[in-house]
Amino acid sequence: MNQEGVSVLLTTLFSGLLLLCVLALLCFFTCRLASRKHPDFWKEWAQRTLKNALTLQDLNKNVAKNIILFLGDGMGVPTVTAARILKGQMSGQSGEETQLEMDKFPYVALSKTYNTNAQVPDSAGTATAYLCGVKANEGTVGVSAAAVRSQCNTTQGNEVTSILKWAKDAGKSVGIVTTTRVNHATPSAAYAHCVDRDWYSDGDMPTEALQSGCKDIARQLFENIPDIDVIMGGGRRNMYPRNTPDVEYPGDKKHNGTRKDGRNLVGEWIDRKGYYAWNRKDLLSLNPNNVDYLLGLFEPADLPYELERNKETDPSLTEMVDVAIKILRKNERGFYLLVEGGRIDHGHHEGKAKQALHEAVEMDRAITRADLLTSIYDTLTVVTADHSHVFSFGGYTPRGNSIFGLAPTVSDIDQKPFTSILYGNGPGFKLVNSTRENVSTVDYEQNNYQAQSAVPLRMETHGGEDVAIFSKGPMAHLLHGVQEQHYIPHVMAYAACIGQNKDHCRTNSGSPSLSHISPTLALLLAVKWLLC
Repeated sequence: MNQEGVSVLLTTLFSGLLLLCVLALLCFFTCRLASRKHPDFWKEWAQRTLKNALTLQDLNKNVAKNIILFLGDGMGVPTVTAARILKGQMSGQSGEETQLEMDKFPYVALSKTYNTNAQVPDSAGTATAYLCGVKANEGTVGVSAAAVRSQCNTTQGNEVTSILKWAKDAGKSVGIVTTTRVNHATPSAAYAHCVDRDWYSDGDMPTEALQSGCKDIARQLFENIPDIDVIMGGGRRNMYPRNTPDVEYPGDKKHNGTRKDGRNLVGEWIDRKGYYAWNRKDLLSLNPNNVDYLLGLFEPADLPYELERNKETDPSLTEMVDVAIKILRKNERGFYLLVEGGRIDHGHHEGKAKQALHEAVEMDRAITRADLLTSIYDTLTVVTADHSHVFSFGGYTPRGNSIFGLAPTVSDIDQKPFTSILYGNGPGFKLVNSTRENVSTVDYEQNNYQAQSAVPLRMETHGGEDVAIFSKGPMAHLLHGVQEQHYIPHVMAYAACIGQNKDHCRTNSGSPSLSHISPTLALLLAVKWLLC
């Protein structure tokens, strides 16, 4: 047979195999859809779930060598559900039956998110709660409710420390990874004590506050806990003297340094600690075994949305988490890591649900990566949110409907279609000829589409409902029921035998101490030990 004949034969065989694969896939999905109409499909699924649940009767009471907190900023329960559907649809599935990595965690609780002075909270007061273990006023970080926002003279004496510091004091390595600025509300509560979350650099502070001795948040990042092992996120411009051109955008003045004091905080850190990365290539080229301290600042302000990320220059959240854990886990005493999917919140504020949900899916990828690098036997992992948003999706959509798609019917009031995703308020409120915009005339599935809202606002607001707490690993069962948000770090510290809860721990052991034994038995054991 000549070469042309062989080519025709191979082409025919390949086409046949491809056709068989397509038919097999069609058969598979048809059978799956058909089986779901049979009661046994659902009964067997429930029985498998029940068997898995019965294994949780043996509680994991080990000491947590490592503790990881994943914080989805603004990731309320509707966002979790919508992200789950999106994740499934991104892989060609209907979406509703998909499992996020956090869905697989065995324990789920609810967190009450209010601030001491706010029914609907902000990210600063909530960060103080889930990191420092005390409720606080909105707009303040790392200080108690006795501190008043923007009043510098209420700072001193009202500082509260975080679980990151408790872990560092116990000899653990510690790290912060975020998709926002490293001196934004969430990460700053881990190290700063500041009565105003917006005091990013001294260039953002009033003269009176500077004269009274208050420090900006960027400065506190390097001075309050000077030996944080891993810091990654954005915020370069707050680290350099005013008018210093940015390394990545030297011609864009809005990215220039902002500091009035003339300090180069990055340069000071490099002189003291070592490795600094400002782009993805530098980050991924490092050998974690040779790096003990890492500072990564990948943008002048926040990192870009995942959908807009330049994959040549900016690392993903998953990539940052991967590097962070590989550095931190070298410590025999373990580590504490705070990971923030911070731009979920920004997407919602802008009414851009597609951006927000893709940020949530990316954070779930990072959770998956962390799971592969750690063990459930010695690592407590907690996933939660600081607050929710006035984001919703509904409209009686059918199974498999695009999460960004239209509801199946038009409004019975104005006879116009509407998207399943809507906001209670925000920038998506639009009137055309004094009536609601007809969404069928716009591309409602594009990345920056602003979903319609009921009330016009330049920025959409937070929501006040409880948020979920997902947990797995040592002592994860203590995160149960409906809890105050400030309870979270107390559980994590208890599990790791750090902070104020150490009585139940023995050196180098996960077994309980005599504090769990009745007083009478403890006395008898003590007498026996003395006599013998």
